[in-house]
Amino acid sequence: MSFDRKIRIAPSILSADFANFGAEIRAIEDQGADWVHVDVMDGHFVPNLTFGPPAVKAFRPHVKTFMDVHLMIAPVDPYIEAYAEAGADMIVAHMEAGPHIHRTIQAIRAQGVKAGVSLNPGTPPESIEYLLDMLDMVLVMSVNPGFGGQKFIPSAVEKVARVREMIGDREIHIQVDGGITPETAPLVAAAGADVLVAGSAVFKGGSVEKPEVYGANIRAIREAAEKALAA
Repeated sequence: MSFDRKIRIAPSILSADFANFGAEIRAIEDQGADWVHVDVMDGHFVPNLTFGPPAVKAFRPHVKTFMDVHLMIAPVDPYIEAYAEAGADMIVAHMEAGPHIHRTIQAIRAQGVKAGVSLNPGTPPESIEYLLDMLDMVLVMSVNPGFGGQKFIPSAVEKVARVREMIGDREIHIQVDGGITPETAPLVAAAGADVLVAGSAVFKGGSVEKPEVYGANIRAIREAAEKALAA
């Protein structure tokens, strides 16, 4: 996949119909999703429990674009191989999930998948300074991880701008996850984010039977972000 900084919309399937994941994934891709974002939670690092490797493996045949798997789990290292084998194109681990994030990134790259680091709202961007040459993406959390549908934390905008400055000319995506809507997307896009995760803002009002609603929601977020870049 060639690198560029065009806006990508990555719907979080945490907001999809859990009884119909295959059809939901096909629907969002048909309606313009660039990536499929999978939120993995362990009920320990974050207060919720979601998808194990078998679930991700079941999603994989339906994903024709790019599947990024966000591991909100601790410890993370023992599960990297399983999620890679399940079909992740990118694995994102949390800076806060363990004491050896450098080793974690090495382990992800050793599996032949792209590697990302996620920063919780209270984690300073400077913490990733010595990791940048190993990364394919930095994920800035704009809510506290663990639940969908939370309100956007405004300080994330400044953090995105600082991360963008640190990255310089490296080919590293900046993803933002949490409270992304047509109202907040322009703020983070203008600051330097290029991959926008949206859950409820994509899936609200739509269904597999009404996928055009997904398309309208995706376009609204994308157009708002692109307009901010053109300004």
